[in-house]
Amino acid sequence: MQEPVTPPDTLDQPVTGTMSTLSRTLGSVMEAGRDILARSRRGRPAGADSPEGLARLCRELLDHRGEASGLALAGEITAGYRSLPDALRLQFFFKLADDFDVNPDDVLAAAERYRAEPGLEQLWAIDRAVEAPRQKLFRRINMAPDGTRTLVAMRGDLLRTLRDNPRLRAVDSDLKHLFISWFNKGFLELRRIDWSSPANVLEKLIDYEAVHEINGWDDLRSRLREDRRCFAFFHPALVDDPLVFVEIALTDALPEAMPPLLSQQREAIPAERVNTVVFYSISNCHPGLAGISFGNFLIKNVVQELTKEMPRLKTFVTLSPVPGFRRWLLEADLEGLVPAELVPRVRQPIGKVVDTAVYDALMKLCAHYLLRVKSGNGPRDPVARFHLGNGARLHRLHGGADLSVKGKEQSAGIMVNYLYDLARIEENHEAYFDQGKIAVSRTISRLLNQ
Repeated sequence: MQEPVTPPDTLDQPVTGTMSTLSRTLGSVMEAGRDILARSRRGRPAGADSPEGLARLCRELLDHRGEASGLALAGEITAGYRSLPDALRLQFFFKLADDFDVNPDDVLAAAERYRAEPGLEQLWAIDRAVEAPRQKLFRRINMAPDGTRTLVAMRGDLLRTLRDNPRLRAVDSDLKHLFISWFNKGFLELRRIDWSSPANVLEKLIDYEAVHEINGWDDLRSRLREDRRCFAFFHPALVDDPLVFVEIALTDALPEAMPPLLSQQREAIPAERVNTVVFYSISNCHPGLAGISFGNFLIKNVVQELTKEMPRLKTFVTLSPVPGFRRWLLEADLEGLVPAELVPRVRQPIGKVVDTAVYDALMKLCAHYLLRVKSGNGPRDPVARFHLGNGARLHRLHGGADLSVKGKEQSAGIMVNYLYDLARIEENHEAYFDQGKIAVSRTISRLLNQ
């Protein structure tokens, strides 16, 4: 019997001289700022334990000009926000929406001045008027040592309430606008994660894995063996906290099912036979960064890294779920797509054994769902939209490929190969966005005509 794996010891990672010096400088400046604030308040508490008190600190931060006291205020706001209960955080969001919004009178006045006398100064005045004060507030909060992390967490909390509170959309829009700049590709660092990586990073992989759950340290070590790879994007403001990571299997054939890829008892394929890279899991780690695109850059950067390491690699393919398939199946009008007598049967949860007629019908319906069921101009299925938008080709469908509880409930056990043909990626990408054209193999096209 295989001995259970002991997690690696947490390593004390050396801090670079530059970062260490910067941290010490910020710490001394903030300490001076705290002293300044304490003297100005004459013993009064900061009052960051309520939405009203936190909003007052935010207004104070906007009005402040001093660097040291501004950093200290930003630190009080981040600490105050983290200590607020969820119910009070919602009240704080309403404060951000109402008290730090654009002033319509200022916008109209600036526009009128530009209409009367068009010029660069007047144009800048419009630009200043249409920017909500909370954008400046968020930029100042971001100066605090833990400011970026707090703002990302804040947006994650906000997104959970957005459906029921649409008036908060403007707050979300301002945070997303700033994150697109702060988390652009130029700031991202690609790192390979392996068993020698710091323990706190490995623990985060277990916590953040969103596609195929990692069941403890034995499972994680198996996924980091020599025939596997894991790469992640990191940002300098979130030290050792990945933004997104991808798990990869190195094989000698196109994958048709999930269990062989996740098996801890698998036999390693000789290095000289490896010719296929399988992207089998991509996990975004921070809900607050939803809508900020990392995955497409990640896959393309990883392809470059792997081809440099192993020039013999020929095939780059995913084994992906179809997470919206069964939800669509239960609500869609299936008349004309499959025989009427099969409709109630394809809507039933699948078991370990599936009747051939039901199996064939599910495969056809899945091809229809991926190619013809839309959300806007793209496929309704989020995984399909991601990979096809990256320039991949819809290549193969595999029934019974994932019979986990999640795989059956969401995808009826079906998984998809999206093929990244390096010679056609950019062409497919352009055709997808310019013409709405999906790159698809003949095998899947034939399914629709059965």
